[in-house]
Amino acid sequence: MSANLNLTAEDRAELFGDFDPDEHAAEAEQRWGGTEAWADATRRSSSYTKEDWKRIKAEAGEISTRLADALRSGAPADGDLAMDLAEEHRAHISRWFYACTYEIHRGLGEMYVSDPRFTASLDATAPGLAAYLQTAITANAQRHTA
Repeated sequence: MSANLNLTAEDRAELFGDFDPDEHAAEAEQRWGGTEAWADATRRSSSYTKEDWKRIKAEAGEISTRLADALRSGAPADGDLAMDLAEEHRAHISRWFYACTYEIHRGLGEMYVSDPRFTASLDATAPGLAAYLQTAITANAQRHTA
């Protein structure tokens, strides 16, 4: 998916810093390459402009900040606030990349705590955020699929 980003090298550096999307594209394609979600995300992301990527990053950052604030405030991960933020997280993925079902979202939550790279990235915003988000995702999925 990342190899198809419609961005110059300078745009990539500005948007993603030290993170190289191409570096992770092969691994992601190996894991999800045959799925409808992969095809949808590849198609959609290849058309995004630099301004689109700025908006995507800003929206994701805002959700992460609000999740970190909820964690720091002591709001329970399985409470309404955290579940509502998990739903915003799921909707953000659906809006920009692929139809993120509750099942897919639960899988992402598991990956956030089982893959140290994702855990470190999330926990850089607030210690414990990966586990908090995973619990919120699970609780949110349960309330919507029960």
